[in-house]
Amino acid sequence: MLVKVFGAAVQGIEATTITIEVNTSRGIKFFLVGLPDTSVKESHERIVSALQYNGFRFPTTQIIINMAPADIRKEGSSYDLPLAIGIMAAAEMINSETISHYMIMGELSLDGSLQPIRGALPIALRAKEDGFEGIILPQQNAKEAAVVNGLKVYGVSNILQVINFFNGKEQLKAMEFDIEKEFFKHQSHCEFDFSEVRGQSFIKRAFEVAASGGHNLILVGSPGSGKSMMAKRLPGILPPLTLSESVETTQIHSVAGLTCRTSSLVTARPFRSPHHSISSIALVGGGHIPQPGEISLAHNGVLFLDELPEFNRAALEVLRQPLEDHKISVSRATYSVEYPCSFMFIASMNPCPCGYYGHPTKECVCAPGQVQRYMNRISGPLLDRIDIQCEIQPLPINDITNAHPEEPSECIRKRVISARKIQEKRFENDKGCYCNAQMTEKMIQKYAQPNKEGLELLRMSMNRLNLSARAYSRILKVARTIADLDASDDILPHHLAEAIAYRKMDRSSY
Repeated sequence: MLVKVFGAAVQGIEATTITIEVNTSRGIKFFLVGLPDTSVKESHERIVSALQYNGFRFPTTQIIINMAPADIRKEGSSYDLPLAIGIMAAAEMINSETISHYMIMGELSLDGSLQPIRGALPIALRAKEDGFEGIILPQQNAKEAAVVNGLKVYGVSNILQVINFFNGKEQLKAMEFDIEKEFFKHQSHCEFDFSEVRGQSFIKRAFEVAASGGHNLILVGSPGSGKSMMAKRLPGILPPLTLSESVETTQIHSVAGLTCRTSSLVTARPFRSPHHSISSIALVGGGHIPQPGEISLAHNGVLFLDELPEFNRAALEVLRQPLEDHKISVSRATYSVEYPCSFMFIASMNPCPCGYYGHPTKECVCAPGQVQRYMNRISGPLLDRIDIQCEIQPLPINDITNAHPEEPSECIRKRVISARKIQEKRFENDKGCYCNAQMTEKMIQKYAQPNKEGLELLRMSMNRLNLSARAYSRILKVARTIADLDASDDILPHHLAEAIAYRKMDRSSY
């Protein structure tokens, strides 16, 4: 008897429907074809044990299973459940009339219980798009898949429940989920607040400007000056995720197996801070089984690289293209996938190996030339993609002990949201551009041209400070953001002056 069961294969953050064809005939052999990997082939032993434990006998006939399309590699143990149901249906051990109405995925334990799978949300989206009535998957993934409206999501904890469901002995209850209620419930939660940061008003202003325009930022300063502390508080002043951004971000985290079991949606902007020993593949994604890297996990959020010069040079250089295109294409001999990676890039570093070059009270002990070699670990092309470059000085003890209340993140966020709304209206006819940092040269000419007085100030500053030509466009983008914070249609000289002050590392004297 020939039976078809449907599952899905996740490629990138998208899923493809897999048709599992099971045919039984006289004989005793077991064949599994359709480009399965080792973990899929091992499902035979898990299925045999699960059925025996629950009182069923594995069919003693010849079984041929084809997983179509055969040119897509099937990876992982999440095909255990559809394979088991297909085998039992082909052996007429369960009713196969309604099996084709559902997409089925799940990993089996030896006792028949189900383990959670990766990529439940992309799989559910594919099931809805292909017109399936519902999806059956492990209970732990049900809340995540229920984000998709118009699809019945059945979470099960044991294969016996699925068998009884198709035989009409048990009714499964579809997961009910209010996506908007869940989204707004956790949307405004933020663990860190700028009110906890004493002093450093210039750096706080730089973070506000960066958040308002989506600009990349680098901080250079001595140990203990507050670089990491402020970077961790950046998500708290960014505009809240929209519902579509939340679903897209959840898709990426679902594929990586990082979704929280208590909350099905990623409702806060991601903050990723990988260690400097990270490899290029872990940063951009890929591997034997393709997985999104840190830059994709930071999509719609922040990627923070602390101690930037300590990162492998090759790993840093792979950031150049994603910072411009906001997506990463990972191509290998056996696959090619694309992951989104639109993130704010925040970096911090010491001014020298010992960390005290330019410190007001501590003396630098680095040898001559060592400071320059340390700074040269950051390439010009990468630095070119960082709009705001600030030097941060250690806070005096009087400022640290000052009990004066600091401005909370919520107040800063309101100004950031107001500036972003201005940009949304400005770029409503420019597809793919949502903030000032994404402006092309043509857009800069249209939206960010200063008046005659401002242009003269910019020209004078470029000559006196010996700024490079690459700084010109970055200054105009940042000045446009500063003007938006002031709700000004025109870029005024003081907007340009502030933007120029944020180009510390472009100066030849640095």
